Amino acid sequence: MIEVFKIFLKLGLTSFGGPIAHLSYFRSELVQKRRWLSEAQFAQLLALCQFLPGPASSQLGFSLGLIRAGFLGAIAAFTAFTLPSAISLICFANALPLIPNSIKGPGIHGLKLVALVIVAHGLYGMSKKLCPDIQRRIIAVISVVFLLYFTTAWSQIFIVLGGAIASLIFCKKLEDLENLDIPILYGKKTGLILIASFFVLLALLPLAFGNGNMYMKICDVFYRAGALVFGGGHVVLPLLEQSIVETGWLSSDKFLAGYGATQAVPGPMFSFSSYLGTSVFSGQAGLLGAFIALISVFFPGFILLSGILPFWRTISSLPKAKQAIAGVNASVVGLLAAALYNPIWTSSVKNSSDLIIAALGLLFIQKYNAPSILIIAWCVTASFAVSFISTL
Repeated sequence: MIEVFKIFLKLGLTSFGGPIAHLSYFRSELVQKRRWLSEAQFAQLLALCQFLPGPASSQLGFSLGLIRAGFLGAIAAFTAFTLPSAISLICFANALPLIPNSIKGPGIHGLKLVALVIVAHGLYGMSKKLCPDIQRRIIAVISVVFLLYFTTAWSQIFIVLGGAIASLIFCKKLEDLENLDIPILYGKKTGLILIASFFVLLALLPLAFGNGNMYMKICDVFYRAGALVFGGGHVVLPLLEQSIVETGWLSSDKFLAGYGATQAVPGPMFSFSSYLGTSVFSGQAGLLGAFIALISVFFPGFILLSGILPFWRTISSLPKAKQAIAGVNASVVGLLAAALYNPIWTSSVKNSSDLIIAALGLLFIQKYNAPSILIIAWCVTASFAVSFISTL
């Protein structure tokens, strides 16, 4: 558990770039460097998290901690990965109006270039492992094209299902499919209890609106947001805005200021909930509000994932399931490639200097295996330098 906490604390302090970039950080640290699981097992977990509601990257981190050290490891992974961003986000959001755009703009832009480098590096390594033959490369390419034209959260689920079906039809001669068994330290009875808890809480928490308890209202709003949203942190924005801004709990300007601050800190996008929970209240009550909002928005995705994992373990051991998962893995490569272009490339590469900064960063990490902290320092420093030169 201590090992899990230390590793995820490092990731929580350095994982800039949003949910897609987090997947590459996890892969680099836990698959390539520490060999906690194989490339195929990692992609299988990622595909499962894409199927379920909630924050996919945080669910993936939670499941990695669960596999390594049980439920205490899962809690350690979540706490270590989320706490730095939750704390820094509140401080950063409060100071945001005081920071001049001349400093804020180049800094955020440099972090976007970090995401481009990290995701490109991770995509290259995953594609070599998970798309070794022409059939799976075609699945990946079709996934990219489809996702670039259809950008809804449901399209991601559809393309993962399509990859599984395509593999069952066209990839019948796959050889040496590795064992995809994912070790889980509890059984199906516990899984059923967790799945039932997810739905019971979803049905009962709205009753809290009738008792006038503001903390329970916060719990309900954020639990529903975490339970009903597919596609990660950015997709939850309109649901939270409807529940918090339109009800008069928070002004639109303050809501969007916090969301802007979220883009500038490492860690999960759902940490935005800690800012909102604090802002709805005042003084010391804000700390309790932040805690309730933060736990409530993550909790449904975690218990649903934990409940399904024992059943997924049984299903994935079947020969046909392994064949389908091979196609799922290829579609996940396509999903990451589509995300690399939009929104990462489209929002970060504005001119030739951005392209040069990113290309050199990719060279550093690809050829010299530079740690992520050096890539962050390079991209941010270079972004400030280009901004300074352009003002001369």
